[in-house]
Amino acid sequence: MDETEPGLQTVHQLRALTLELHLLGAEFAQRNGLHPTDLRALICLLDAARAQTPATPGRLGRQLGLNSAGTTAVIDRLERLGHVRRTRDDRDRRRVLLEVDERAVALGRSFFGPLIADVVAAAQALSEAELAAVQRFLGAVQESVAAQRDLR
Repeated sequence: MDETEPGLQTVHQLRALTLELHLLGAEFAQRNGLHPTDLRALICLLDAARAQTPATPGRLGRQLGLNSAGTTAVIDRLERLGHVRRTRDDRDRRRVLLEVDERAVALGRSFFGPLIADVVAAAQALSEAELAAVQRFLGAVQESVAAQRDLR
């Protein structure tokens, strides 16, 4: 491929961004006694809460690509650390729901808050049309990555 191709340059930028985010996440996990999978689990649970989607152990396991035993181990670690709690679904008492504790949210905000503020500021500097284009592009990239993962 031609290294001057703008699309390929974008791929390299995304790869560099992914690496930086991974390293930052690993630092957060290490500082807070978490396994990197624990951090990914917290992100999945926060995303589910934001989307008002019930978070169950089965759903979390599928998102993380873990079997039942691995998922239970992650949830147990997070529960022991006070980051997650298991509750019973009011509509189906057999179903367990997972909730992120507010202390875990505050811990994440204290670490990632400045980065989030910088990203929000960068987005606010864009016109509505530019921001819409960025969001379309990132959505398409996310869908493409998920599709590739599903093929494997």
